[in-house]
Amino acid sequence: MDKKKVPSQPEAVWKEKDMSSSKAVDAMVIILRTNGCAWSKKGGCTMCGYAGASMNGVTSDDLMKQLDVVKERYSNEPFVKIYTSGSFLDENEIPIDVRNAVLNTFKDAERILFESRPEFISKDVLNTLPKNVTIALGLESSNCEILSKSIRKGFTPEQSRSAGMMIKDAGLKVRTYLLLKPLYVSEHEAIEDAVSSVRFADEFSDEISVNPVNVQKFTFVERMWKKGEYRPPWIWSLIEVLKRSSAVTKARLMSSPSGGGTQRGVHNCGGCDIGALNAVERFSFSQNIKDLDVHSCDCRRTWTDAMDSEIMLGTASDVIRATDNDMAIGR
Repeated sequence: MDKKKVPSQPEAVWKEKDMSSSKAVDAMVIILRTNGCAWSKKGGCTMCGYAGASMNGVTSDDLMKQLDVVKERYSNEPFVKIYTSGSFLDENEIPIDVRNAVLNTFKDAERILFESRPEFISKDVLNTLPKNVTIALGLESSNCEILSKSIRKGFTPEQSRSAGMMIKDAGLKVRTYLLLKPLYVSEHEAIEDAVSSVRFADEFSDEISVNPVNVQKFTFVERMWKKGEYRPPWIWSLIEVLKRSSAVTKARLMSSPSGGGTQRGVHNCGGCDIGALNAVERFSFSQNIKDLDVHSCDCRRTWTDAMDSEIMLGTASDVIRATDNDMAIGR
């Protein structure tokens, strides 16, 4: 057994800031180690490397021991976010007795957030959940073709919409995740798709989180990235999406990019990354579009030139890296 993986220990626990009751509060984030995502076992999504956090043979007893570890770290944070490798409402991943124990542990929190695929969401299940629950839906894109071919999500946008409406009807809240720049999608197309997806998700979402692709290990996206056929999105693109989307949604818009400012995550030239990411963070809390105004950088022109090149060449490959490689070998 991998010594780094212990079935009685959660994958990770940390504290951060998030919003609850329209104010910034302390949040506790928990990643439980489970038997893994049901969809991942059928091939999974092209960008998801979370299977690495799971392991076979995790029992209910193991999960309860993980909960004991979490309790020791809990300091009555008003917001508790619980993640697994897949779906909290999948009974094969989180048995009902464990689910109830987790929810009861945090029954006095203002908010409990967990994620689920739509196939595990039903009226009967929703009626068993406390009213402080927010369910996160990984819609990713409202474009059927992108969802099927670029992301390989395994469900349709309409299934996410139906689940979202069901959650809202049950008196619970919805946070919808959108993926910025899935595989095979150019930078310009990614911006347009994200804005369109925000419009789609607004009907059933209290919050919409725009998540730029982070190149995770042992994924198909990583394979394409290493070949120079994929580049994570620019921070300029993320800012553009948030600016345009703020005018077309009533939901709270947010983004907390994993790997931001690195080559595997959303990034610009390196020189302006910190300032641009700080602007995204400020906006995510304030919802004030003026917080997205950042000092311009020479790389903004590179960003627009790269998008023009993608359109001209009809490609979603990393045109900047390809140009640099060509120059390096004297082509």
